[in-house]
Amino acid sequence: AERLSGCVRPSDTVARLAKEAAKFDAVTLPPDQRRQMNLLKLSLELVTPADPKLAEEVTTLGSSLEGAYGRGKWCRDLAVPSTCLDIEKITEIMATSRDPKQLRDVWEGWQQVGAPMRKDYQRFIQLANVGAKELGFADAGAMWRQKYDMPADDFTKEVDRLWAQVRPLYVSLHTYVRMKLHEKYGDVVAANGPIPAYLLGNIWAQDWSNVSDLVSSGNTSTGYSLTSILTQRRTSPIDMVKTGERFYTSLGFAPLPKTFWERSLFTKPADRDVVCHASAWDIDSVEDVRIKMCIDPTEEDFTTIHHEL
Repeated sequence: AERLSGCVRPSDTVARLAKEAAKFDAVTLPPDQRRQMNLLKLSLELVTPADPKLAEEVTTLGSSLEGAYGRGKWCRDLAVPSTCLDIEKITEIMATSRDPKQLRDVWEGWQQVGAPMRKDYQRFIQLANVGAKELGFADAGAMWRQKYDMPADDFTKEVDRLWAQVRPLYVSLHTYVRMKLHEKYGDVVAANGPIPAYLLGNIWAQDWSNVSDLVSSGNTSTGYSLTSILTQRRTSPIDMVKTGERFYTSLGFAPLPKTFWERSLFTKPADRDVVCHASAWDIDSVEDVRIKMCIDPTEEDFTTIHHEL
């Protein structure tokens, strides 16, 4: 594979190599070489089209969409800058507020931030599908689903099979949480049907732990608040990352390289907008690994930084 020492490999170079690997799809190869070819084809989340103009367009769209998301703010009153909330502040409100009107306002406000991105995102997906088709996949989704050592359709069937097994547990959990939130908020939460997403403590409703105090039976308390402990100890973002590093070195993993600490982003910059949503990056597939995250001294972020590492 091409690699320039100390330089980041451009995604279009990796895409070109992946497309060259696709030329050998019909060739009989030893199992280890076939797997290498397949993994090379699946090495990117986004395959840029062969057409240079389309490749540039999809790359530009991706950067533009990420920038718009990072700059996104919802303002109660556009004439009053102090009423403008970014995703960090909205996330905090979603996690801690118990005022259903406030929660609905900030949740719906954040949806307004994404609405103008719809057209560019649709075009982005069209171009992503072009690149995936050039590799022989039906679309980008099929390429993603084929990353699990099975055909894309088989992966879909396996997910459906597993979901059928755990669905009764999730239905029971949903019903219980809905009942408890109905007790808290009254008719804001209907006795039947879906739970309003804005009441689940998370801007994406993907994690309900922030409402555990509302739905707990009272017998599941840990007896302590990790968030309070981190706050009382004045735990810094670097301290939290160092704690995560110590966990992994205790398992036998190597310490993080010096460049990790020099090149990662751990706190929200004061001079520019960034996407604070946590992510981990292996820049050169050798030793340049980084974290991008705006870390707060909370239990959720303490867990997240371990996850990212």
